[in-house]
This record gives sequence, C-alpha cells and structure tokens, in this order.
Amino acid sequence: MRRRDLYDAASGGGGPRLLPWTSPEGKPCYLSTDGRGYLSTLADSIETVQLSMGQELLEYAREATAPGVPTLSATEYRWLARRLTEALADALRVADSRGQRLPDPGEEEVDEGA
Repeated sequence: MRRRDLYDAASGGGGPRLLPWTSPEGKPCYLSTDGRGYLSTLADSIETVQLSMGQELLEYAREATAPGVPTLSATEYRWLARRLTEALADALRVADSRGQRLPDPGEEEVDEGA
C-alpha cells in the first residue's frame, strides 16, 4: 500500500477510534469519525505529544543509567520508573489505536481483485 492509502485507511472507516485518553473512571474512550474532524485532529496531536515525551524520557533514562554516571537516589529511580511506565502505557495505547485502524491484509487482497 502507498503511504496515502495507509493514512486514509488509518484515519477512519474501520469502526470507532480508540482515543489517547480515558474517562474519569479510567474507561477507554472511542470516537466514531472519518478521521478528519476536530477531535480526530486533537487525538492525533495528543498521540504525537505522548510519543515524543516518551522518547525524551527514554533518552533521559539511558543517560541516567549509563555506566560512569552518578547514581540517582531511590526516590529519583522510583520517579523514573513511574514515568517510564506511563510512557509505555501511552505508547501501547497509541499502537493499539493505530493498529485497529489498519485494514486487514485479507481485505486488501479482496479489494485489489475486485
């Protein structure tokens, strides 16, 4: 598939989109969309921020745990572990959301044959 086809497939049409936030009760939030509305754009922006923050945090963790670097305190390591856990949860949620919006390979072959 070409990049534009993948974008179109991922931006809607495959059912409700898993959003990058939860309800106040911690339940998943979904959006029925064609991928071009305000909330879709907002969700895309939040996903981008979440992934970039996770990348920055990973770089910090690599630097903080590199050989020869002064050791952090237990409190600092606990903070780092919590932030890494949050970043991993965000990244997995983004991957799940984007994966749900990709077409099944079997559907692609049927469409091409038609």
